[in-house]
Amino acid sequence: MIYFDNAATTAPLPAAIKRFEEVNASSFGNASSNHAFGFQAKRILDEARESILKSLSLEKTHSVIFTSGATESNNLALKGLALHYANRGKKIITSSIEHPSVLRPLYDLRDHFGYELVVLPVNREGVVTPEALEAVMDEKVILVSLMAVNNEIGSIFDLTRLAAIVHKYKKAFFHVDATQAMCKLAFPYGVCDLLSYSGHKFGAFKGTGVLLYKKNIVFEPQNEGGEQEDGLRAGTSNVAGNAALSLAQTEGLRNLEKHEDIVRPLNKELRRYLLTKDGVLINSPEDASPYVLNFSLTKKKASVVVEALSNREIYVSSVSACSSKVAPFSYVVEAETGDRQRAENSIRLSFSALNTMDEVLSFEKAFDEILTEVKDR
Repeated sequence: MIYFDNAATTAPLPAAIKRFEEVNASSFGNASSNHAFGFQAKRILDEARESILKSLSLEKTHSVIFTSGATESNNLALKGLALHYANRGKKIITSSIEHPSVLRPLYDLRDHFGYELVVLPVNREGVVTPEALEAVMDEKVILVSLMAVNNEIGSIFDLTRLAAIVHKYKKAFFHVDATQAMCKLAFPYGVCDLLSYSGHKFGAFKGTGVLLYKKNIVFEPQNEGGEQEDGLRAGTSNVAGNAALSLAQTEGLRNLEKHEDIVRPLNKELRRYLLTKDGVLINSPEDASPYVLNFSLTKKKASVVVEALSNREIYVSSVSACSSKVAPFSYVVEAETGDRQRAENSIRLSFSALNTMDEVLSFEKAFDEILTEVKDR
């Protein structure tokens, strides 16, 4: 098997699996229970929270809410903040290539709560420029939500410059979806007022996630019920899953450069190879994340090629896993290139430090054969 779909999900780290099993076996109590066994579970949860903040050097400025993943984190960050601070202003800014878990809550705020939503286009490098953001900022802006790394083409946003523009306006908060950035690339996360990500993108488990937020921020809870997570996210705490996430994040950040040194040559070789192929256009910018490489086919149907690769146990994707059942094309590639046909025939390869050059060369051989076998569209 060759697995080049790590942007969809990664294999859990052995150490994360071990930690999950240990906690579930020995400390399975409810962290909200008022007895010694519950206190033991709460200590593990608090230690995981502290470890996450320490690993990012944010322990003095930010707090942690554990969630079920980046989708819930994004919804809580965006809706929870916008609804609480509505008296400050009702203008929100985002980009056209954000993940659906950012765009849809913002559409909801626009359509049902009367917020003004500005959706900025991206340039041919797949990013919002500081100049474009500056042009739409004003005193009515309450929230700007821009991703760190795009999940389909790997474009990298300049968080430092973007945050500096947002913070010129005292009423505005800066939210970043860091799902494809965390434990992959070094970012100045301290410039973010709010930061969302999922554990399963870096070796933890599906159903775990984090929302980091500056300590002065207040939310309207989106899950009503108990008083877990300081009353901001009701529901029994996933102690084992959160402990495993904390461990995986610490390991990922510790090995950031080592893992990038493994992945970057794989991306470089595949980019070199794809540039030699007739009927292939690369969508990922030159300076994109090395963990993602997106390209389009001009003569073959991407879905047919993806299926043919799958039949050989080579796993890639044609669009984001979160969009694949909804839209038959990549709205990200269309936003970047302005070309619907290119967006309808895109393929994404995404890597982890578990991938090897032998797998890359095997992919190239199989891809050559498939391009010969598959009929033109």
